[in-house]
Amino acid sequence: MAAPKKAVAKDQGQEKGTGSPPEFTREQDLKALRDMLLIRRFEEKAGQLYGMGAIGGFCHLYIGQEAVVVGMQMTLKPGDQVITGYRDHGHMLACGMSANGVMAELTGRRGGLSKGKGGSMHMFSLEKHFYGGHGIVGAQVSLGTGLAFANRYRGNDNVALAYFGDGAANQGQVYESFNMAELWKLPVVYVIENNRYAMGTAVTRASAQSDFSRRGISFNIPGKQVDGMDVRAVKAAGEEAVAWCRAGNGPFILEMQTYRYRGHSMSDPAKYRTREEVEKVRHDSDPIEQVRNRLLAGKVSEDELKKIDAEVREIVNESADFAQKDPEPDPSELWTDVYR
Repeated sequence: MAAPKKAVAKDQGQEKGTGSPPEFTREQDLKALRDMLLIRRFEEKAGQLYGMGAIGGFCHLYIGQEAVVVGMQMTLKPGDQVITGYRDHGHMLACGMSANGVMAELTGRRGGLSKGKGGSMHMFSLEKHFYGGHGIVGAQVSLGTGLAFANRYRGNDNVALAYFGDGAANQGQVYESFNMAELWKLPVVYVIENNRYAMGTAVTRASAQSDFSRRGISFNIPGKQVDGMDVRAVKAAGEEAVAWCRAGNGPFILEMQTYRYRGHSMSDPAKYRTREEVEKVRHDSDPIEQVRNRLLAGKVSEDELKKIDAEVREIVNESADFAQKDPEPDPSELWTDVYR
């Protein structure tokens, strides 16, 4: 495949997202709406189950960031890999992992995608080419670089997506990975989900360079800032980055400017920002409402959209029922899948 026509110049190092993104077809908008609604409703239900004590440990919700993973998933082909950090339920669902399996893992049941032993932060699916779910901040970046190395070693044209947040972007292993990826021209897209706050500190207080698309300049890695609340903009930028990598040009950095509506985790009251700030983002930029409004303007009926939401809610409710009724792992599972 030829390099993308508008590839970012190596001496430029980064590019701002400009202009309006390409319009979606009606079918693309409907798929994006359904996929994002599935993530939103699933996360809302997970939050409820956590409050009821059915989910233990850590639980990091993806509410507000749905357009990032849904848009990026539209750019991939079978065989491409995905790896991310611990805010991972949305990525699993976008990759096609079952809602029952994800929810059962959250509640620690046999039917969970890691047999009930991984919990919220550690799920895996070889079938879906999803490699985690990682609890160590930034660990997935070097592992994602390794996936890209395997692709290059095997001589295929698969691309790895390594998702991480603005907080993880300051980890040292990230820059070791950048150096190796550019040196060996590895096919990896580094997707930085900048939701503005890391754990609880604004990026402007924690990062000397808060334009994360520029983080690869010293390694000659091109980067681009993207409106991560608009699924169309995400898909357009993702297609450019994935084509760049698939053509053998090395890595690409995408800074997705997004926002999480909930705290860092379920135990975070998020007192470091105002209610007005959150409500303004919801009102002005919500990724689901953007698509919904476009569909309504395109003569899709309110009843059709309500039907999609009802179908999604049914899937999520069924997953919650399954996750609470499925048996817990047998105690003998303590000794399986363990390195000795």
